[in-house]
Amino acid sequence: MSGGAAKADAVARRAARLAAVQALYQMELTGEDADSVAEEFSAFRFGREPEITPGEPDEAFFGDLVRGVPQRQDEIDGAITGCLAGGWRLSRVDSILRAILRAGTYELIARPDVPARVVIDEYVELAHAFFADEEPSFVNAALDRLAHEKRAAEFGEPPPEGGVFF
Repeated sequence: MSGGAAKADAVARRAARLAAVQALYQMELTGEDADSVAEEFSAFRFGREPEITPGEPDEAFFGDLVRGVPQRQDEIDGAITGCLAGGWRLSRVDSILRAILRAGTYELIARPDVPARVVIDEYVELAHAFFADEEPSFVNAALDRLAHEKRAAEFGEPPPEGGVFF
């Protein structure tokens, strides 16, 4: 793959991640299912909101994120909950922040083709697009912790005790 094609793929995935976070947020607020929301985004938003999306999204990647998060919601939410301070529930976390964490956690769990460091960097950047305070740092800390647990080998570390992987 040429440098230009790789850059175009990265931009398309970045746009897909942003759209997926928006779609997950919409799903949580409206109760709509993943297929309906994915179809709506594809038909009515992609290519029509250049001020919102940094480029044309990778629709297959977007669809995987939007459908994959609800399919593995319990597993994802359990992993995120393990990163929260004692006494905090995931329901207390801002809904956009929840969508960012869920999408990032899904990639760490289900998309081994995407390097863990890329996942962390991409979702921290997304958090910066929505938040100006401590939230991007929280996303960084949570996804970094999950990455070291779920993808220890990528960091040259031994698997966690018990060797349990997602």
